[in-house]
Amino acid sequence: MRRRAELPTGPATTKVPALSMNHFNAADWAVILLYLGGIIGLGMWFGKDQRTTKDYFLGSKDTPWWGIGLSIVAAETSALTIIGVPAIAYGSNILFIQMIVGYVIARIILAVVMVPHYLSGEIYSPYQLLETHLGRGPRKLAAGFFLFLETMAAGVRVYVACIPVRLMLGETICSLGGLVDPILGAILLFVGLSLLYTYIGGVKAVIWTDAVQFGLFLAGGLYALWFIPTLIDGGWSGALARAAEAGKLQWLNTHFTFSAPFNIWMGVIGGTVMVLSTHGAEQLIVQRVLACRNVADGRKALALSAVLIFPLFLIFLLVGVMLWVFYQSHPFQIPLPEARPGIKSNDFIFPIFMMTEVPHVLKGFLIVAILSAAMSSISSAITSLASVSTMDFVRQMLKDKSEDYFLRFSKYSTVFWAAVLVFTAWLTREVQFVLNAAFSLRGLTSGALLGSLILALFWRRVGARATMVGMTTSLIVMNLLYWPANLPATKDWWKATFGGEVFWPWFTLIGTSVTLGMAFATRALFPEPAKPDGAE
Repeated sequence: MRRRAELPTGPATTKVPALSMNHFNAADWAVILLYLGGIIGLGMWFGKDQRTTKDYFLGSKDTPWWGIGLSIVAAETSALTIIGVPAIAYGSNILFIQMIVGYVIARIILAVVMVPHYLSGEIYSPYQLLETHLGRGPRKLAAGFFLFLETMAAGVRVYVACIPVRLMLGETICSLGGLVDPILGAILLFVGLSLLYTYIGGVKAVIWTDAVQFGLFLAGGLYALWFIPTLIDGGWSGALARAAEAGKLQWLNTHFTFSAPFNIWMGVIGGTVMVLSTHGAEQLIVQRVLACRNVADGRKALALSAVLIFPLFLIFLLVGVMLWVFYQSHPFQIPLPEARPGIKSNDFIFPIFMMTEVPHVLKGFLIVAILSAAMSSISSAITSLASVSTMDFVRQMLKDKSEDYFLRFSKYSTVFWAAVLVFTAWLTREVQFVLNAAFSLRGLTSGALLGSLILALFWRRVGARATMVGMTTSLIVMNLLYWPANLPATKDWWKATFGGEVFWPWFTLIGTSVTLGMAFATRALFPEPAKPDGAE
């Protein structure tokens, strides 16, 4: 057994190692270029039939349910899964799998309760239901919250996606010959490629490219899970034995806490409520359900995603475990960089393994797995932001414009939001923990969105004003809960006063509770007439 290499310290480790050409051959590049060309070509193929906003944002409602089901999983699986989930298991264990229990439960609830509401007519976003049952104010506020939420969360996802791209291409190429920061160059590359097929083909192109990309990163995960044990003495059984001895296979924690580590209560309660919001009240996923032909298809699409999500996360957690076993007896051929704002050292482990240990051609396929996950999440964010800004805001203000006008505007909006994502991704380089930050930022408004939808569908007599007060209060409370516990100037004070920060799986539950509680309190103190169904 070779002794694990000592990691160098000092200024040299603050730079990202340049791998690029030294670790790729012509066959690897051929695989990557073939993937990029194929995905862009697929998007252009679906772009030929875009004549209305219904075509562009709902895919003409003729996409089969299984394609939408695969797209749902791909949309929620970003480079955070491919890179961040193995990094979690490498650094600790597979306790994260408890969260996926709630992910499955939430999908079942949504399939039974929410899908009939979404497919009762031609609905472009869940926020239309708020106007139908409460009034225009809640719809605008919820749509605005989503635009803020998705811009911030997607920015983190785009930034994380740039880790393997920068490793693969190296400093010179990513910096465009020294013109820009390498991370910015990688961001421009990723967003630009995703924009090409999203701009042309709309949500139909996004759904079908998602389906292809899901297959690619699932295959990449399965290959890694098979390949890594072949490099370990004792193979699969030996690797599992060493992992179990070190506690890496611990998957159940029944101790209830509001802080880390993950426990079963976070999964069953916190995870369920979180996914009720992400898949039931946020346009990123709901847009796919809205593209289904009917209620039965919508339910089958969500059911398929429920079947796939658990094994998908388990695969990448076990990849992280296998990487830990491997690197106990093998040196890193490329030294791990030191942790710095936005990136932990462990986030580099899987990309470095791909680049240095995997045979050529297959190496290209594994890099494609990361590219596909990243591009799927970017295109999903762009099209959901464009649909909300166009259909929930602009179309409501310019009702006299033609369908051709709104189709053109939809495409211009797609370009605009791609540029916004580039900007926010560049800013999020200061985030201190990549995976948790993405989920935490999503939790700042997800509770307000879910709470407002619950009120609109089940307690609409609360009224528009009380709903908006509840949503606004929720946003304020969640910001007060998140930022003092994470800013360097106040982190120590928060820990000494409250004993630690609230972990992100609880954010949506807290935000939803605040929204509902404040709305009912406002209604009791300041009654207002309920908004009748269909009222403006």
